[in-house]
Amino acid sequence: MYNKASLKAEEFISHEEITATLAYAEENKENFALIDEILAKAELCKGLSHREASVLLACEEPTRVARMYTMAEELKKKFYGNRIVMFAPLYLSNYCINGCVYCPYHMKNKHIARKKLTQEEIVREVTALQDMGHKRLALEAGEDPVNNPIEYILECIDTIYSIKHKNGAIRRVNVNIAATTVENYRKLKDAGIGTYILFQETYHKESYEKLHPTGPKHDYAYHTEAMDRAMEGGIDDVGLGVLFGLELYKYEFAGLLMHAEHLEAVHGVGPHTISVPRIKRADDIDPTVFDNGISDDIFAKLCALIRISVPYTGMIISTRESKEVREKVIRLGVSQISGASRTSVGGYCEPEPEEENSEQFDVSDKRTLDEVVRWLMEFGYIPSFCTACYREGRTGDRFMSLCKSGQIQNCCHPNALMTLKEYLMDYASEETKRIGEALIQAELNNIPKEKVREVCEDHLKKIEEGIRDFRF
Repeated sequence: MYNKASLKAEEFISHEEITATLAYAEENKENFALIDEILAKAELCKGLSHREASVLLACEEPTRVARMYTMAEELKKKFYGNRIVMFAPLYLSNYCINGCVYCPYHMKNKHIARKKLTQEEIVREVTALQDMGHKRLALEAGEDPVNNPIEYILECIDTIYSIKHKNGAIRRVNVNIAATTVENYRKLKDAGIGTYILFQETYHKESYEKLHPTGPKHDYAYHTEAMDRAMEGGIDDVGLGVLFGLELYKYEFAGLLMHAEHLEAVHGVGPHTISVPRIKRADDIDPTVFDNGISDDIFAKLCALIRISVPYTGMIISTRESKEVREKVIRLGVSQISGASRTSVGGYCEPEPEEENSEQFDVSDKRTLDEVVRWLMEFGYIPSFCTACYREGRTGDRFMSLCKSGQIQNCCHPNALMTLKEYLMDYASEETKRIGEALIQAELNNIPKEKVREVCEDHLKKIEEGIRDFRF
């Protein structure tokens, strides 16, 4: 049954293959000769198969686990440097016709406030996001063909790109909406989106169908095959993710890597991003009802092994996680984080009234964007607001080529410094600005090519003079 090049969900995510993989991993979790061989292969920066990675996940020998963590940190630096890309989610509507039992937006929830942003409200929300300093958004919406048709999503994207307030602009909109048709993916591509993101939630088909008892999302195959339709529609940057806690984490880990292998085999390019959300408390959702929750230590190991197994992918962690957890896993491979997020429909322009709660999940990290930026810089990371690759056409295999060749330091690194400079000039507190200016000066020395460094220094001076939006 298993065929990573198949276009059928149950063949490229084969239950039998995952079951055999987990049995193999359990049998070999103390086969240290094999484990050392897999770790040696991982050091070549070419990634690991789902079966090889599952053996590492099963291994609990402390010195080898420590080696996995060290390797993940080194691979993150090799492929992405010390940049951390910043973004914010924007919830357009929580109207939804699905019955997902882990999400408060499910159709049977009659007491959550149902909301849908008008275009005028979007202008206010996006202006508030711009005034924080955000340049990249991830659009979220429930699945509802009446309230949230593709035409509404496209109108929202057009409105967002049109908003310019002071020096602010949203330069790239990523989209996380329900699985749809090739035709609709083409429309999203034509609208100028960046990455199309869709979480699988769980790769275990039987569990998937129980967790999605009603609504179009119940169709496991249609949902799982969505990325292939997106690729067919011209979107070559796609983002995967599972919701850890719904099913056994070892099963999800194997399925996630198999999905990445499938995209590489069929389309020649793997996932642009992989997200690692864990189920959290929400309006009528108690995460303890789901008995597959994972500890912070297991979560950290999963992040490290995703980085080792798919070294080229961007890894995303949201404000679902606390400051402490984010601090731990950023070191192990995460390359994108959200900041100052609201998971309600509205709430950036002015706080949402308590009686009108529309949050999809409780936010754990409630710091302001300025606080998050300063925190990252204090740990030696460069908060990046860059969107250059999307706008320069470096997507799909072109971005992967840049990433895998190591040329990212001559492109993304200076772009990160220039967008950080914009943030410091336009939005940062005095203390954040002081720390940031020192960081930029130090990081200029890490641009390998002298000519690129000189051009970057010139652009930084022009940003001080009021000119914006330079990019390599």
